[in-house]
Amino acid sequence: MNKLKLLLMLRRNIKLSNRRHPMFEQNKVAVLFTAIGVGFMSIYLIAIGTMLGWGARGGDEGLIFAIWPMFLLLDFFMRFGGQQLPSLMIKPYLLMPIRKHDITDCFIILAMCSSFNLIWLLLLMPYFFIAFCGGLTFGTTIAMLLVCEWLIIINALWSMLVRTLYNQSIWWVLLPIVVYAIPFSPMLFLGAEKGFEEIIEFCYDYGFSLPAIITYAIVTVALFITNSRLQARLASSEIAAEEKKDFQNTTQMTFLNRYGLTGEYLKLEIKSAIRNKALRQRYIQGLFLITMLSLMLAFTDVYDGKFAVNMWCLYCFVFFGAVNLVKIMGPEGNYIDLMMTHKENIYEILKAKYYFFCAVLIVPTLLLLPPVFSGRFSVLMILAYFFLTMGVEHCLLFQLAVYNKASLPLNEKVTSKGNFENTLQIVIELIVFFVPVALAMTLTSLFGNTIGYCILIALGLGFTIIHPIWLRNIYNRFMQRRYTNIEGFHATR
Repeated sequence: MNKLKLLLMLRRNIKLSNRRHPMFEQNKVAVLFTAIGVGFMSIYLIAIGTMLGWGARGGDEGLIFAIWPMFLLLDFFMRFGGQQLPSLMIKPYLLMPIRKHDITDCFIILAMCSSFNLIWLLLLMPYFFIAFCGGLTFGTTIAMLLVCEWLIIINALWSMLVRTLYNQSIWWVLLPIVVYAIPFSPMLFLGAEKGFEEIIEFCYDYGFSLPAIITYAIVTVALFITNSRLQARLASSEIAAEEKKDFQNTTQMTFLNRYGLTGEYLKLEIKSAIRNKALRQRYIQGLFLITMLSLMLAFTDVYDGKFAVNMWCLYCFVFFGAVNLVKIMGPEGNYIDLMMTHKENIYEILKAKYYFFCAVLIVPTLLLLPPVFSGRFSVLMILAYFFLTMGVEHCLLFQLAVYNKASLPLNEKVTSKGNFENTLQIVIELIVFFVPVALAMTLTSLFGNTIGYCILIALGLGFTIIHPIWLRNIYNRFMQRRYTNIEGFHATR
């Protein structure tokens, strides 16, 4: 089988795999929300491209290369946060009589040809159409358009490499930091304003030059080869179950023995967060993001509005719950049969999860002390979002325990199926992130900051005090759906 046939076969199989996945029917609402979001984003991109085009017509058409690095940086973070690795479906093909590197090469090519790379044409097409109407020749217009799109593809390969390395170790996050810091180093020696102007002028003068084109070609080949070899090696290691063993004694956490079965499940929750790669990465990522946000809010004026301050304060508190509890019971889906062998096991594990995530809230509270000391956050606001997350937010997220029925891989990173979503997950995610902020803004506007935040504290404490009632209700509803859920857990292991 030549590479073209293999490429077409893999493309067809990916589409069929997505359609046959048990979550496909429930993903339709998620696709609808995504389509709406893409629609709004498309309008903004077209508007930005049009404005830039009118500003660059008549001799300044190279302006796009001066500002394109900022869009590439935005593109990188968009990919880093949401797009799956191309080695997603590599696992079954490694057992077939096909060269391993041919498979990885085809997956990388599919990523390079992804429709996600074309979304930036919504900005580029209006820009270059106006530039062409302003006197730019047709050949130069097409060449500049292709070079800009080429840079997006290079960015896709770069993002793929960083995300693959990041999945192996959190310390690889330093790689993009160093790479992006190098171009901005003139700002340290020439001053922020002067250095930034020099960077813009350099990109404007040399972004479309022959040396730049040669550099783009070398970088493309280097990234392609590096990605191909790295992902093939990691996938083979995972299939062969090669894992670095760390024979260290682990604490028995005997202080939890006094809490009976709930204490045992608390031990399971803590050890799962420490030992399982997929779960551990989420907590490490949360520590990094919250620390960065805390420092930005404390020492910069990037987010200065009242809405932004409240939004990011809530985000820091709800992050761990939103990332982990939105897939609640997913990790337990791998051994759900054992959970069902004794009466009320599920209720006890729900209690243990609730106490664990309440304890986790201490972490963002400590990390948000710098904004408190700098005066950006008030102590009352911190307490309001702390108790609101502990009570109301957790109550909402725990409702998903009734409806989630897809097992979540604990350790697989390169060849896993990725995230699963259902309709209710999307709705609750939107409510959890936006409704409390809107409620806080309304209450503080009507009654002032002190009374408004006190009302939120009372609301959160109320839901926290009655947590045995709503946890019992969730347990009873879960047991009514237990056979449907167990079937879903079995199908997605």
